[in-house]
Amino acid sequence: MSDAISRGIGPLSNLTFTWRDAVDVLVVSLIAYFLLRLIRGTRAVQMVLGILAIFLVYQVAVLLKLVALRTVLQALIFYLPFAVIVLFAQELRRALAAFGRNPFFSFFSGYQSEETISDVVLAMTSLSARRVGALVVLERREGLKTYIENGVALDSRVSYDLLVTVFAPGTPLHDGAVIVSGERVAAASCFLPLSLKEGLSKRFGTRHRAAMGITEETDALAVVVSEERGTISLARDGKLIEDLDGKALRDLLFREFAGGR
Repeated sequence: MSDAISRGIGPLSNLTFTWRDAVDVLVVSLIAYFLLRLIRGTRAVQMVLGILAIFLVYQVAVLLKLVALRTVLQALIFYLPFAVIVLFAQELRRALAAFGRNPFFSFFSGYQSEETISDVVLAMTSLSARRVGALVVLERREGLKTYIENGVALDSRVSYDLLVTVFAPGTPLHDGAVIVSGERVAAASCFLPLSLKEGLSKRFGTRHRAAMGITEETDALAVVVSEERGTISLARDGKLIEDLDGKALRDLLFREFAGGR
């Protein structure tokens, strides 16, 4: 036996780690990492923990030979893949959308001209100075047609005057969001999905939650002006960058759209 091992003969002689194995482990690790990043801070974390708890209890039932509990959990685990699809439908959509935003698909990028961004920034800073609430969503690679269709179609060139007029208090289009597609205001008074992220500060109202919600669902950027505090924030990937002035907002928008080209 010792002679066989010394000559490299036996089951251990086939346990070699090649570069293909390294690539395989790296790819799986990256997929797991990005999936965890995708669900971080959402209710899906609790769902994942619940699923892991079910598997843990099942293993305990197998070890302790608890026949009744093992049978029930076996039936439950059989339907678990279907439950995962239903429970994680939103996360799966986000994952597929993120895959579609891969640089290989950059020809779908939504470019914003310098003039368009300047008009948006000027309008937001003007509304901020007067503490007028506003929410402007800037479309990028992922289309926002679903949200555009539930608003009031405008299809007008982006301009400072138009944005300030739309959000003027008392006007019919004041509530809801303005969606900018390319260099045109596609629609106003649009309803957006609200963020369901737990632990959000109570100072964030409906506009801020809508800004985070649309950027959780899509790759869009959302500029929001607080009606109570007059502050300007930029939502990106479901997170808020708060207390921006005109220069900081302009720099962020130019950086984001320059990177998306």
